Amino acid sequence: MLTSLLGAWALAACSPAEAEAVEEHLGTCGPCADEALRLRGAVGLLQRPESLDLDPGLRTRVLESCLERRPPRIPVPEWAAAYDAETARLDALLQDFGDAEWHAPVRLRWYEADEPSTRRTTVAGVIAHLLAVDGLVAVALGLDDPLEDVRAERPTPAARTEAHWRAARFPPTRSVRAPWREQSHRLVRAASFTGGGAGRTPVSYGDFELPLHDAMLDRAFECWVHAEDIAEAVDYPYEPPSGRHLHGMVDLAARMLPAVLEHRRLHGLAAPVERRPVAAGEPGRSLRLEIEGSGGGEWLIALDSPAAKGSAEHEVAHVALDGAEFCRLAAGHVSPQEAAVGQEGGPRGDQGRPAGGGLDEPHVAGRRGAPGPPVRPGPDPARPPSGRRREPSDSP
Repeated sequence: MLTSLLGAWALAACSPAEAEAVEEHLGTCGPCADEALRLRGAVGLLQRPESLDLDPGLRTRVLESCLERRPPRIPVPEWAAAYDAETARLDALLQDFGDAEWHAPVRLRWYEADEPSTRRTTVAGVIAHLLAVDGLVAVALGLDDPLEDVRAERPTPAARTEAHWRAARFPPTRSVRAPWREQSHRLVRAASFTGGGAGRTPVSYGDFELPLHDAMLDRAFECWVHAEDIAEAVDYPYEPPSGRHLHGMVDLAARMLPAVLEHRRLHGLAAPVERRPVAAGEPGRSLRLEIEGSGGGEWLIALDSPAAKGSAEHEVAHVALDGAEFCRLAAGHVSPQEAAVGQEGGPRGDQGRPAGGGLDEPHVAGRRGAPGPPVRPGPDPARPPSGRRREPSDSP
């Protein structure tokens, strides 16, 4: 009886009780032990032990190969490609989750009035949050609102998320994955069918608007940030976006910085500008933001006014940091004091001090769409960018 189970044992196909019985027998039977050793060696020759996880670059390579042979009739716009890729990566992470992983606790982090804030939820709760906030883009594109039957106090990401969580009779479960993924597919299809000209369609976030091409980058950014939250909760590695997509996310955050600085000044959260505001379109004091690594580049950030123009001649400080680190800083995952930053210039002329937020200008400290009032840009964050930028250092 036990001899007939040796093949199954070598293939690790026995039940726990059978495996225990076989292993106990092998300790007392020399011939069976030799046969088991031979069979286990044969199994090793048939199949090398490899990770069951798919190569994260496999999807991209397959799609590129297919598109080389048959270009798409309706291509995905470049400004929607990052969202398409990040939702696919997150969905791949979720596909093998069991109930334990879906209910794993997740701690969302952001900044509120310069103070760190947190909110506990679950993996399923994070996906419900993404579903609710992505719905703002769906509404702008004329698609169904996933919260159609739920009344939010305000049409903001935080209010929509809280309303969606409260409306659920039970805590979110794995069932939220299907509607979230279906909506992400619909958003990419709608963006593709509307063509490149639709990129300027306004998307309302309640307190402000973003053009569609920036809103899709915003959603890609948040999808990646929350995917890292989920991966951390289940103790699984998760890589940053590709260099091309990471560059777009950094560019979005850099272009929003002047409006964020102005918003914080108006609300007493930053030191006022000491000199007369610069006229619109004129060069003013500028910060050189140097992003290193994949997706890197340089941006000149106007410090005096959102309408001012970044200027190398008026550079007063130079900050350098990694692209993924900058995005985590912008998302509120790390504080300015914890960020690995190289700085030259500042209020006291400190040279090369490794600090974050050392300038008299404030940092970007709000995760867009996080539950709780995040720091947002002022009344017109969709204005044309006020800083010049250099193309990414890595090719797509």
